[in-house]
Amino acid sequence: MHDVRLTCSMHYIQAKSLLSSKNGINIYRGCTHGCIYCDSRSLCYQMPHDFSDVAVKENAVELLDDALSRKRRKGMIGFGSMSDPYIPAERELQLTRRCLEVISRRSFGVSLITKSDLVLRDIDLLQEINRKRKAVVSVTLTTADDALCKIIEPHVCATSRRAEVLTELQDAGIPTVVWLCPILPYINDTVENLEGILNICREAGVSRILCFGFGMTLREGCREYYYQKLDEYFPGLSLRYVREFGQTYSVQSPNAEKLDAVFSAFCKREGVERDITKIFSYLSEMESDKQTTLF
Repeated sequence: MHDVRLTCSMHYIQAKSLLSSKNGINIYRGCTHGCIYCDSRSLCYQMPHDFSDVAVKENAVELLDDALSRKRRKGMIGFGSMSDPYIPAERELQLTRRCLEVISRRSFGVSLITKSDLVLRDIDLLQEINRKRKAVVSVTLTTADDALCKIIEPHVCATSRRAEVLTELQDAGIPTVVWLCPILPYINDTVENLEGILNICREAGVSRILCFGFGMTLREGCREYYYQKLDEYFPGLSLRYVREFGQTYSVQSPNAEKLDAVFSAFCKREGVERDITKIFSYLSEMESDKQTTLF
């Protein structure tokens, strides 16, 4: 397993609840992956602490078990909408793994979004859940260039390793989805980069790719951090962003039309699903119990 180590600042909290109205959970609040573009840094989410000072919901397992015990209908439990369930601290804390054990025991399904190869540690539980219900792992890919990946996603495994993760999951019978986002104008918005990512998807047997358009979102909190990193790694680029995009929330690559044509042609040629509504339905819909009996 690829070893990405980072000195992690953490504090522990007793959460009052864990499961959202749409069956989403975030065991950790904040993240240490260091992705320069992360929307979860945005001030609108009202995080009362520094983003890299991760709040650990130490009673997450108990809260999840209680919540699932009271649900009459089985459903998919979603991890990772705001914080990756496999941040480096999970290696020791194992809260995500223990929650997966609860989900398996309670016969629910699971959908995970991650950039980390630590997900492979739990492949046994994912297979167990998938045999009974449904388990899907979504992996984010932003660039086919490991050197660029190290700049824009500095504290998580490189794209080449994520490609291996996708293949290992597929070989283990765990269905996968690739999140093709975000596309950062003038950084990873080239046809060459897109084709590199799509080649990874083809080689790994990915049949669903989620793309929200060829651009990114910038809100207060996220924008300032992103521009700071642009000044550090791409001098002069933040000024170009200010000049071209101003305070716009949704920022589109000037190459968006060309990139979408390449993406559309690939999906049609390879039989890959790209419809956002269909993919989200797939991620959220529970399949019937797969276990069979003799009668």
